[in-house]
Amino acid sequence: MMYSDKVWDHFSNPRNVGEIADADGVGEVGNATCGDIMKIYLKIEKDVITDVKFKTFGCGAAIATSSMATEMIKGKPVSEALKLTNKAVVEALDGLPPVKVHCSVLAEQAIKHALADYYRRNGIDPTPFVGELPDAEACHVH
Repeated sequence: MMYSDKVWDHFSNPRNVGEIADADGVGEVGNATCGDIMKIYLKIEKDVITDVKFKTFGCGAAIATSSMATEMIKGKPVSEALKLTNKAVVEALDGLPPVKVHCSVLAEQAIKHALADYYRRNGIDPTPFVGELPDAEACHVH
């Protein structure tokens, strides 16, 4: 399988790895049977994502997409983070092999679940903002 230099870079030197103890939103997606589990932690102040950390159990592409996705939303308003698509993550990594695109879908879903958690913690129905989210435990492998 051919991976871009950016994928190798984010796999070898992932950004924003870890947890945020007092996170304002946490999202976890994946399924142990698929082998990829992503957990995203968000710190949000005045509607801006001031910090984001992730823990990913999975293949190199899963780690690289988690790393790139967190880089793409850090310092951004929540409204912008909500628009992040797996396609944008794949493009930022200069592409992924087709069999690994599901990893970018997981990264997008983990962020959406974390934002939904943030809204719920603040007494706001997340559905108008994040839409209907698939079950966090669902396997996204196609």
